[in-house]
Amino acid sequence: MPRFRHLFAMGLLAMLSACGGRGGATLAEPQAPAVVQPAPPAPPIRIGLALGGGAAKGFAHIGAIKMLEANGIQVDVVAGTSAGAVVGALYASGLDPFQMQERAIALDESSIRDVRLFSGGLVRGQALQDYVNREVNQLTLERMKRPFAAVATRLDTGDRVVFVRGNTGQAVRASSSVPGVFEPTRIGERSYVDGGVVSPVPVDAARQLGADVVIAIDISSKAPGTTPTGMVGIVNQSIMIMGQTLGRQELARADVVIRPQVNDIGPASFEQRNAAIIEGERAALAALPRIRAMLADAQKARDDLAVQQTTDDTPADIDCGDSWVRRLNPFARDKPCG
Repeated sequence: MPRFRHLFAMGLLAMLSACGGRGGATLAEPQAPAVVQPAPPAPPIRIGLALGGGAAKGFAHIGAIKMLEANGIQVDVVAGTSAGAVVGALYASGLDPFQMQERAIALDESSIRDVRLFSGGLVRGQALQDYVNREVNQLTLERMKRPFAAVATRLDTGDRVVFVRGNTGQAVRASSSVPGVFEPTRIGERSYVDGGVVSPVPVDAARQLGADVVIAIDISSKAPGTTPTGMVGIVNQSIMIMGQTLGRQELARADVVIRPQVNDIGPASFEQRNAAIIEGERAALAALPRIRAMLADAQKARDDLAVQQTTDDTPADIDCGDSWVRRLNPFARDKPCG
């Protein structure tokens, strides 16, 4: 019996070996599933706000910002010219739109208008500087809660200057020094006048602060469609037309433009501040569908690029006509077209 069992086992082993040699199934080691690396989350779109100049019309900026925030549009960086620099500084310092509105309603115009008689009745601007510094709690530009830039014009060369460091009130004063109304602002060895001379709505400055998309608020005066007769009227309207041309070129580089209907509010009509705030609210609400669509498209473009870069380390050729790709793709910013 033991011998029989031994022979049986040997025969069974030979049969199994023969089956394996004829291509029979064999057991394989289990394979580990392929590891698919998820695409890293794309960083959120940085939203920039470009606030244009317009003296008393600047109260419209407060209404527009209020509606943007109320509808979930969170601004990351702010750039301002003239009246836009005043509102922009307060907003960037951490004040919310309701606090800014309270301050706007309580503002006594005479407290920021220090006329110097021996300079021909021009506003000195020191009172405006002190007011801004009080309202921002003496924060310097580089210590703002949001990155902020005030745009001014060098009087000797006509160059655009973007202030991002130093005394906030002084930078805003320089940005707001309307020629013929304010004395030029002296900083160091140079004099500066209103940023609206070269950049009525500072879209490019907002982009320089790192904005991926820019929402511009344009409150500039438009030519009324009538021909002035007096010399002063002709000069004022000519300057207005020049500003319109400059503003149109820079506004074309914004992603969305909000235009409050404030053309009937005069530059010194501080008594119409409530009307300006309401017009800012209306214009921002009307622009919300465009803003949401623009932000959705921008974020999708960025997400798609993040996925592409995880599957292909070599950046694809850039379509130079695709502004979204060039703006959001870090490779595209430095890659030459063609």
